[in-house]
Amino acid sequence: MASNSTTATPPVLELRGITKTFGPVIANQDVDFDLKAGEIHALVGENGAGKTTLMRILYGMYQPDGGAIAMDGQPISFKKPIEAIKHGIGMVHQHFMLVPGFTVAENVTLGAEPRKRGLFDHGAASAALVDPMKRLGIELDPDTITGTLNVATQQKLEIIKVLYRGAKIIILDEPTAVLTPQETEELFVLLKSLAKDGASVVFISHKLREVFAVADRITVLRNGKTIETFVAADTDAAAVVASMTGRTDVNLGRVQRTEPGTSTVLEVSGLHTAKHGSDAALKAVSFSVRAGEVLGIAGVEGNGQSTLAETLIGIQSMTGGSIRLSEADLGGLNVAERRSRGLSYVAEDRHLEGIPLNGTVLEGITAGLIRRDSSAAGLGRAFPRTVRHWATHMITKYGIKTSGYDAKCSTLSGGNQQKIVMARELEDKPECIILAQPTRGVDLGAIEFLYNQVAEATAAGCAVVLISADMDEILRLSDRVLVMYGGEVVAEQRASETSREELGMYMVGAQTMKVNK
Repeated sequence: MASNSTTATPPVLELRGITKTFGPVIANQDVDFDLKAGEIHALVGENGAGKTTLMRILYGMYQPDGGAIAMDGQPISFKKPIEAIKHGIGMVHQHFMLVPGFTVAENVTLGAEPRKRGLFDHGAASAALVDPMKRLGIELDPDTITGTLNVATQQKLEIIKVLYRGAKIIILDEPTAVLTPQETEELFVLLKSLAKDGASVVFISHKLREVFAVADRITVLRNGKTIETFVAADTDAAAVVASMTGRTDVNLGRVQRTEPGTSTVLEVSGLHTAKHGSDAALKAVSFSVRAGEVLGIAGVEGNGQSTLAETLIGIQSMTGGSIRLSEADLGGLNVAERRSRGLSYVAEDRHLEGIPLNGTVLEGITAGLIRRDSSAAGLGRAFPRTVRHWATHMITKYGIKTSGYDAKCSTLSGGNQQKIVMARELEDKPECIILAQPTRGVDLGAIEFLYNQVAEATAAGCAVVLISADMDEILRLSDRVLVMYGGEVVAEQRASETSREELGMYMVGAQTMKVNK
């Protein structure tokens, strides 16, 4: 919890009765929210609750259909972001809005560049960074190329940008998504320092542990409506979750699972790959996974986790090493052949690789059936009445909220889209399943359901490789945890014997340990 108390101070910002619709969809309905000077106010809710829409209205990106905004008691409205910026409101988006090839000074001043004789004034731009960096207590070389900075420093650079423009109200949308535990703590120190200096912060997050570590107050949205505003010091996570979900039985602790077996299902030895895109190449990666075991793969994104997942399933080629599934060598087999041997895969981007976004729920769920019988005759039998009955059963079994199997996948929430992917992959009864960021963009209720499905699969002997940027997820589900850094495995720990902080040290390369290769 933030150290300063703001309970008795008047609001510097008020949103009253905000309503916003997109066609038949009600994104915000009579939403109330206020912010006080020197306060860190968390805005929480499940996906689709209306958090981001509300802040985009405040920032001038959307126009409300109803309601009013006031700053320091005076009515105000913004037609576009530049107007909000001029009134001291800055927004740091979840996905960084930086130009990698620009210098620090060029990125900070972009759109508000100091000029001399019509040209960019490098000296003035560098000088303009002094005050915001001093407020944050950090030092950056203005001439450093932004693309060479780590993600935590880029996050700070985004905050410097809004301070440079004179922001007194700072909106942060999921700011810790790509940060290690240590980097997250550093960010919280900066935010508390800004609040102590008089700035006001709106902190949008789904990570309640972090919300309680930094926020003074917590406002919950559900189904586009304001449910309740809590004083953080006077409540707990269970009360906030109940307000977010309408349920009092959501499990926030470790997922209960049966003990893993002793037989090895997946064995990876000395795996090497070429570099692919922005992710690191793999360097002599070795590990094994037993029947019924969940092996967590942790690391800051870009350190080889995506390459590992795609190499295991056969999307990327390996340049050395071996992959064995129940003693069968998968080397040289394509994706379909690996799947037929008992390997399943939940891709990290469900829109690109997981579901037919413009296709139907039926097509998304039954893709595995088509894959197993791709002959012309088989495709002709792909959608008979029995398959439709099976799809209906899957919709019920996996709690997929949809109007029917003929509904477009694009009309479903992120959690229900992911349930389609998990239903298809788990119903294959795989020997091993690779889960890459399985709950990214998924609601709390759906997360709990998906975790329970994983627990059922491991109880039946399925081995699981869990690749996740969410440390809480890693520690809640995994039996063992491997940490990747620079394309290598730098640590191996039992989940019950480690902590977020210890794993975080390995994630940033601050320490390594001897790992059995």
